[in-house]
Amino acid sequence: MRLPEKFRDQLKIPLGKLLLDKETTKENILNHIPTGSYIISVGDATTEKLLNYDIVPSLQIVDAQEKRTKRETPSSIGIKTKLYCDNQAGEISEQSIEEIKRAFKAESPVRITVNGEEDLLVLPVCIHAPDDAIIMYGQPNEGLVILRINKEIRNKVHTILNSMN
Repeated sequence: MRLPEKFRDQLKIPLGKLLLDKETTKENILNHIPTGSYIISVGDATTEKLLNYDIVPSLQIVDAQEKRTKRETPSSIGIKTKLYCDNQAGEISEQSIEEIKRAFKAESPVRITVNGEEDLLVLPVCIHAPDDAIIMYGQPNEGLVILRINKEIRNKVHTILNSMN
């Protein structure tokens, strides 16, 4: 599935609460995560930031890139399940969707390492994540987006995904 040009600008608007970089502290992040939540991180910098705060996401999706520049992946110490997929920039591959589904059934913490780009994988994660899961992803040059999965978010994401077929 390829993202149509008309949705590119729309996806630059955070799907959830944006914490500006200067507000992104461990305490502030924890204030937005209900106790016992299933936490999902999408992106290397986001995953690394959470791990540095001793917040271990149940699902971590990384691609060894930050702003399309190669980087080392965050530490995988403690990861119980490692999955891999190919996903090109501006697309959502069937393989990535299948690996996301597998991840939610696997022993956590789970790490999906993407060969390509993971940015758009926030969308299928929104569809397949458990109710009330918390997804965190970076908003380039702005901060951290914290998104709680609910029916409204799923409906919005379904609309975007349906346009990609």
